[in-house]
Amino acid sequence: MSELDRRHRPARRWAWFGLSLAACAALVWAAVQPRVGAQPALAMGNPPAASGASNAPARMTGLPDFTVLVEEVGPSVVNIRTVERVSSARPQPGSPEEQMLEFFRRFGIPLPPGAAPRGPAPRDDDERGQRRQRGVGSGFVYSADGYIMTNAHVVESADEVIVTLPDKREFKARVVGADKRTDVALVKIDATGLKPVRIGDVERLKVGEWVMAIGSPFGLDNTVTAGIVSAKQRETGDFLPFIQTDVAINPGNSGGPLINMRGEVVGINSQIYSRSGGFMGISFAIPIDEAVRVAEQLKAHGKVTRGRIGVAIEPVDKELAESLGLPQAGGALVRGVEEGSPAAKAGLEPGDIILRFDGKPIDKSVDLPRIVGNTRPGTQAKVEVWRRGATRTLTVTVGAFEEEQTAAASRPEPAKAGPLGLTVRELTAAERRELKVSGGVRVVEVSGPAAAAGLRPDDVIVGLGNQPVASVADFERIAGGWPKGRAVTVLIRRGEWAQWVLVRP
Repeated sequence: MSELDRRHRPARRWAWFGLSLAACAALVWAAVQPRVGAQPALAMGNPPAASGASNAPARMTGLPDFTVLVEEVGPSVVNIRTVERVSSARPQPGSPEEQMLEFFRRFGIPLPPGAAPRGPAPRDDDERGQRRQRGVGSGFVYSADGYIMTNAHVVESADEVIVTLPDKREFKARVVGADKRTDVALVKIDATGLKPVRIGDVERLKVGEWVMAIGSPFGLDNTVTAGIVSAKQRETGDFLPFIQTDVAINPGNSGGPLINMRGEVVGINSQIYSRSGGFMGISFAIPIDEAVRVAEQLKAHGKVTRGRIGVAIEPVDKELAESLGLPQAGGALVRGVEEGSPAAKAGLEPGDIILRFDGKPIDKSVDLPRIVGNTRPGTQAKVEVWRRGATRTLTVTVGAFEEEQTAAASRPEPAKAGPLGLTVRELTAAERRELKVSGGVRVVEVSGPAAAAGLRPDDVIVGLGNQPVASVADFERIAGGWPKGRAVTVLIRRGEWAQWVLVRP
């Protein structure tokens, strides 16, 4: 081999490598190109199955185009401004600073340094010389005759509500009704021929499905954002389970619609989760089926009527289920029964586990208040409960919801985990008459672990380990024979309430 060949051999090697790479790329390109007469790739959804591949998994072949949805739903989305009389200086009405302060107030987040109002806002005085504060939210046309749906917190404490349509027409709105418990409100404007939204089916909504929001974040009208459904039935401690999405939602989006790819409203954008005060990829919407149920009552009566039965409840975990002999964890444990309530009249007792109400299963404890709340007062409902190792069915006449009583009933004092460590005594005849019980023992002293469990001096123990306690002898017999290391339930009377305390070793 000549010196020239040796010098050019590396160059030839790289040239052959480049030609081979180009040939492979050409083959791959040819393979992925659509054949003549083949179906075009779908912008969204499942591609048509190839011959002989009917069992192939469905895959998405493109990104969605939201332009058609915006054209269809955009004319139904409105901007809502509220006016509230205040006596202190505020930031410029409708400014981004004011909207951020509204966000902090809404979610109870402390104001960051420097975010407090500085200096007087331009005056917009009414006849009494008071300044006014403006807030901005969103809404959508519920019916062609001028009913607008939004969030209750958007119109809360407002002295004046102004609705601006996409064609820039403005109307003073009347608040038909607002339900704080579900955060749904209905307002009315004097307009006809409006374009209402189409209501979707939340049951058909799937996790991973594309959704779109239209609203007025920071007062920027008709802003469109999009994302996917992150979760359904998300529990946040509110009366309703939420639809969780990653759609960008900010102050001013509240009350606007969440729209599926069929152009239907499936939710009302209501809340976000944030540690910084800005959008962090998690937002929540009220399911539209629940919102419509509330809106129809507001439209007919101006308020929402809910059912109640008068019980305090808590979740049933695996350990508690085992201690009560329940085959599996589920249902709602009755921690207390309000005296004279529908539940008391029906025979419900503390320690019962409600498994079904009016034919509907109670999978989680939070299901019960929602199902009962949606039951018309006066309805006679069958209640299936687990009591002392067996199921039984009771009939309860549902009462009307009363805010004060229900609020008090929903906040029983929680019991903490810990083993037994008690000194007890017999009840006197006078104490039995006062408490309206036939037996039980009074707690005299509570040592460390029992105190940690939530038991207190003067508590009256009427049940232990799913067995009645009528005397100190009963208490000592049951406690002495209880298997070591196994959790035990203690049924106590405390004031007017009876409740279970789970004591763990």
